[in-house]
Amino acid sequence: MQLKVHSIHFDADIKLVNFIEQKINKLTLFYDDILTGEVFLRIDKSQDTANKVAEIRLLIPGKELFAKRRCKSFEEAADLATEALRRQVRKKKGKILQSH
Repeated sequence: MQLKVHSIHFDADIKLVNFIEQKINKLTLFYDDILTGEVFLRIDKSQDTANKVAEIRLLIPGKELFAKRRCKSFEEAADLATEALRRQVRKKKGKILQSH
């Protein structure tokens, strides 16, 4: 799977990028036909401490999966967004298995 991580208006450190890549690569355990992935990291301009946003878009054959989470850290946001995508991927795989 090809994965691109975009940090908008800041530079994400390599540890954060590696963390996100590891989380998303684990999704291939549930569904190995993920084509590409894109991650957008940005900081909302709010006074709230939970202003770190992670948006993850996965492209699988015939469908695009998307999750967005806002938390106090990028790691937490990426973790929760990946968990949401894991549920979507398992649901999609279940539908494929039922149709065969």
